[in-house]
Amino acid sequence: MSTQAPTARPFRLAVNTGGGDAPGLNAVIRSVVLSALNLGWEVFGIQRGYEGLMTDGGVVRLDRNSVEGITHEGGTILGTTNRGNPFAWPRSNGPSEAVDRSREVLDAFRRHGLDALIAIGGDGSLYIASELSERGLPVVGVPKTIDNDLAATQVTFGFHTAVDTATEAIDKLHSTARSHERIMVVEVMGRHTGWIALYAGISGSADAILIPEIPFRAEAVAQAIRLKYERGPRYAVVVVAEGAAPAGKSASLVDEGAPGRSPRYGGIGEKVAKELAELTGFESRSMVLGHLQRGGEPTAYDRLLALRFGTAAVDMVAQRQFGCMVALQPPQYREGERRPLTFVPEVRAVPLKEAIAERKTVPRDSDIVLTARRLGISFGDEEAAEGAAVPAKS
Repeated sequence: MSTQAPTARPFRLAVNTGGGDAPGLNAVIRSVVLSALNLGWEVFGIQRGYEGLMTDGGVVRLDRNSVEGITHEGGTILGTTNRGNPFAWPRSNGPSEAVDRSREVLDAFRRHGLDALIAIGGDGSLYIASELSERGLPVVGVPKTIDNDLAATQVTFGFHTAVDTATEAIDKLHSTARSHERIMVVEVMGRHTGWIALYAGISGSADAILIPEIPFRAEAVAQAIRLKYERGPRYAVVVVAEGAAPAGKSASLVDEGAPGRSPRYGGIGEKVAKELAELTGFESRSMVLGHLQRGGEPTAYDRLLALRFGTAAVDMVAQRQFGCMVALQPPQYREGERRPLTFVPEVRAVPLKEAIAERKTVPRDSDIVLTARRLGISFGDEEAAEGAAVPAKS
């Protein structure tokens, strides 16, 4: 009879991706897998958010071959969904209502013999992770949203790639707008915040930028465009965040959203283009960039940030810092400590409850907004309509 003690099984780490896809997801997955394997752990991917826990074959083993060469690839090898909220799971048949399946998710997680989860997602996915953490799930969150609207982190991966994509599109529209002397209205993503529209609009030399944080008046935008046509050249480019709204009105929706699903924003670009044509008499066209901003290869910045987030998340699991999210924040200094010449933000742990408590919106008095105003870009508000130029010194 053997007296040798049984060998303890390796730690089993799971990872999933939820919500809308974003450039850099695969980089995080690769970072998580390699970092965990180097600790001697086993790694499993849950497919399609939490859905994979409750479907046959939905939990897959991940090894080095699984993540070879995926850092530069867009999308996610695990799949994702924005309909997988365990607390409001849509019924496949019957009435259009949602059911709470969170207990099933927790039971399935334990049944698969998993020890911890790294959940990669935006505010909605991190809210789910926070609620599951409250119910005993050992989870660490990784912030993902091209909207860059999580206040706990300086930036989220995918944002810079989305801005680059939008800026490139705006650059190309300048030539066709100039050729036809048209107003070109570009609708970009940003349901509640205007970070993509602001960054891409300024970088792409837009004439007007309309964002959710600053309710606009179409007449103010039209006045700015009429002035440009008088001065020349006779064309204009307007960038509109999908959640932007006229003063006193609500944002434009194409779908109110079924139970367990968020409303779908959209249509504001076409409405703005039509109204500007009526107000100015100039020909106008609109285009929606849509999911082009989510696809494609991540920029080098987003790849590096995603890789940093992934390794930091594994470190947090190793230290049992559950119920937290990795975040990029300014360096911290002790009193009397000499500051280094380089100012490199650090990845730190933030409680999930704190991470989702506040949305990061564009401050109306920020230097970025001020830069746009000084460049003559209209936001369609009264200040822009009345003229926000700085008086010349005598």
